[in-house]
Amino acid sequence: MKLQPDKSSAPLVRAYSEEWLQIDDQRFTQSVIVSSLSGQPLRTWTPRHLSELTAEQLAELANCGAELVILGTGRRLSFPPAAWLAPFAHARVGLESMDTAAACRTYNILASEGRKVLAALLLEPH
Repeated sequence: MKLQPDKSSAPLVRAYSEEWLQIDDQRFTQSVIVSSLSGQPLRTWTPRHLSELTAEQLAELANCGAELVILGTGRRLSFPPAAWLAPFAHARVGLESMDTAAACRTYNILASEGRKVLAALLLEPH
């Protein structure tokens, strides 16, 4: 197998647990949005559980310029209501839901390949 160097200088998830995420050299103890897109700063995010997420917060992610948005839903895989997916269909942006650990791994792979990807990662407090 031929290995290729990373095509991106995007921020990457370097470590994670159920209580924190480390993105590059920053550690976060609350939900975050990380993106491989230039001009999209790494930022904290208000919702901690999928039940705290609003349709408006999710819809904002559809217009970020990414080709794929990954929603890390915490410790367990959960899905937002189907009615909330319309902005993604209209913007022709993919949305994938997975537990936060899987979302971190998937984001890193796609960002390293140079893909236009954004991950909204929920960290659930105990």
